[in-house]
Order: sequence, then structure tokens, then C-alpha cells
Amino acid sequence: MSDDVKINRGLKGIYFERSGVSHIDGAKGELLYRGYTIHDLAEHSTFEEVCYLLIHGELPNAEQLGEFDAALKAARELPGEVHDIIRACKDGHPMDVLRTAVSALAALEPGSQETGEEAFLRNGIRLTAQVPMIIAAHEAIRNGRDPVPADPTLSHAANWLWMLKGEKPSEDAARLADVDFILHAEHGANASSFAARVTVGTEANLHGAMVTALSTLAGPAHGGAAEDVMKMVHEIGSPDKAADYVKAKRKNREAVTGFGHRVYRAEDPRARHMREGVRKLGEEMGAPEWYEILQAVVEAMKPYSRHGLNVNVDFYSGVIYQLHGIPMDLYVPIFAIGRMPGWFVQCLEQQRSNILIRPLTLYNGPEQRDYIPIEGR
Repeated sequence: MSDDVKINRGLKGIYFERSGVSHIDGAKGELLYRGYTIHDLAEHSTFEEVCYLLIHGELPNAEQLGEFDAALKAARELPGEVHDIIRACKDGHPMDVLRTAVSALAALEPGSQETGEEAFLRNGIRLTAQVPMIIAAHEAIRNGRDPVPADPTLSHAANWLWMLKGEKPSEDAARLADVDFILHAEHGANASSFAARVTVGTEANLHGAMVTALSTLAGPAHGGAAEDVMKMVHEIGSPDKAADYVKAKRKNREAVTGFGHRVYRAEDPRARHMREGVRKLGEEMGAPEWYEILQAVVEAMKPYSRHGLNVNVDFYSGVIYQLHGIPMDLYVPIFAIGRMPGWFVQCLEQQRSNILIRPLTLYNGPEQRDYIPIEGR
């Protein structure tokens, strides 16, 4: 009821905690994981190595990476009951199926209810390995096929493509999927990571926090950009129509999907690594027109970059998935595969110095009033 309380809607600009995981400079367009620039990691690292870095704070040596990779591969299994659950809800949206399966794992797997740090580490590794398996199994089952078993000889990204499509990916395709996961691995106090931390703040288990994160990511304002970009590309149809499309959108004061970001005012630093990947994969798949349409949109949007409307990472992701023949309703679940280590390490940080996250809302309803019995209303 106070008029002198400042409301920061959406908690915009509010620091709620310290974190040593990722640093974002929106004005400069910079992103660091544990002090390492996203550019170095995207160009030289692997998803497995980045997972280790995020969780443990340092890049692994060869022995440490080998042990971590072996732990991830050993966790590539799902209880049979999870496949039964997927079959029971196979016609649902993949994000709903994924969330349901992760929730089921909390009840089916020993140790899922433990909340100590060692249990978090074990369960975090297991869930990172299991989430892509759930998504691939659902895609197979809803199309009348048996799930493809994991291949222990393949990397995390390559195995994901193998389980999804039933064919071994090319080296370039596997590397591009790997880079996609690296770029999506962590991004500070985004909506889903914050929601997961709120759950851990109640001393809930990691599976519960991951269900919270998945539920939050499923909202189109958070995880739906890649799918929306692909719809836009189909609507434009050819590069020569991009300028008119952008002009019409801007005239009607409508957003152009894939431009602008809640944090970045400069270009999203992750975008450049997907751009070149789209070009190469388009040529490999015999469909260079998708890249050409994207670049035509970028060119048409240049006059608006001074207003902070720069390309973001999801602008290119959807076309990569399209080139692989992946259905649009899997785009957000793929985002979840990459974000698993980020969610996990945010939960780990929350647990290490835990406090119940309980902000306030400023009441602006009626003043106190007398209760009137129903016969007098």
C-alpha cells in the first residue's frame, strides 16, 4: 500500500545472489563460462569438457575428462517403466513428455530423493545423459519405431543424433550439434535457471528442480524462439522477399523473431558460431536457401541494430534442426539438452549456500473491510 516502494517488474535489474559460473556483458555482447570466453569454448572445446568446467570450475585434464565422459556414457540408460510412460503419453507435446519422464525418474531411480552434494553430482550427470535419451525415445515411439540404443563409442552430441535418426552423423554435423549444446549450456539467471534455484531453495531434490526448469523453459517467451524463427523462414519463402517482410513487420510495430534479447544490446556473442555452421550444413544437405533467407533478414534488420535489435543465438538454431529433418516441436527439448549442465550447476550453487527465495509483492487491493454474510450480499 506504500507509494514509495519501487517495483522492479520481472525482477529486471535485480541481483538476488552471487555466482561464479557465467558472466554476461549485455552492452558489449560478451559471455564467459568460468572466465573463459564463449568464443574459445565454441571453437576449441567439447560439450563434455564444458560440462566439467561448469560443474567443477576448471577445465579438466585428460584423465579427468576421460572419467567424466565415462560417467556420462554409463548413465545412458532408462528404466523400462519410463518407456512405458512415454508410450502412454506418446501423443503429447515432447516437452510435456520430457517433463513427465523426468518426474517419473524421481520415483523410479534409487538415490533421486537424496539432496546432499554428492547425490546432486551423481543425479546431475545421470539426468544430463538421460534427457536426450528420453527425447529420442519419444520421437521413435510416437512414429511407431523402437527406441535406438545408445552407442558408447559416440560423443554426447553424436550419440544424440544417432538415437534420434538411427544413422551415424557426419563429423561436421556432430560437431555443429556439439557447438549448439555448448552455446546453450549456461546463461546466468534466466527464467528456467532461476525457477530451478527457487525449487532447490526449498531443499527439494534435483529431479524436482529439473522438472521446474523444464516447465519454465516450455513457455514460448523463454524457449520458443528457434521454432518461431523457422516459422518465419517458411513464411518468407525466398531471400528476395526478406526486405519486404521486415518492412511490413516494422511498419506494424511487430517484432522480428530472432532479434533482440532481454540481456544483450549488442549482437548475441553465441550467434556467430551458429551462423557459419548453418552455411556449411546447408551446403552439405543441399539446401543453401535457408541460410540465404536468414542472411537476407539480417541485412534488412541492420538499420535497427542501433536500437539493440541484433541477432540472437536462436536465430540460427532452428534452421540447423530443420536441415536435420527434426520436427519443430523438438526444438525446445533440444534446448533443454544443452542447458542441462547450466541448470545443474545453478542448483549446485544454490544448495551450497542455500536460502529460501521469497520475494515480496506490494499489495494494491482494497483497504480492510467488514465481512458481509451471504444472505446480506
